[in-house]
Amino acid sequence: MVEPQIHLDPASLSPVEEKLRGPLEEQLTSALQNATDKVSHDYAGEPVDAVTGKLLEQTRAGLHPDIAAGFTPDQGELRRVAEAIVHTD
Repeated sequence: MVEPQIHLDPASLSPVEEKLRGPLEEQLTSALQNATDKVSHDYAGEPVDAVTGKLLEQTRAGLHPDIAAGFTPDQGELRRVAEAIVHTD
């Protein structure tokens, strides 16, 4: 089972985001882990690119709209999670 974690780069955060970094990382990680579980459960042989897109879509769906709008994950990391889903099945 894949257990992805999101860590925000402190150098790229505004002062307000820096103050909220811990709870924000927890919320983003939780949304990504829930998305990973759902996409893994529903996986039916799709290619890695499609799984990557589903992960992003499901993660954003699990976030507050304002947070989802600003959520731009590292595409390489998201792809690694997708690859793990594809190769685990």
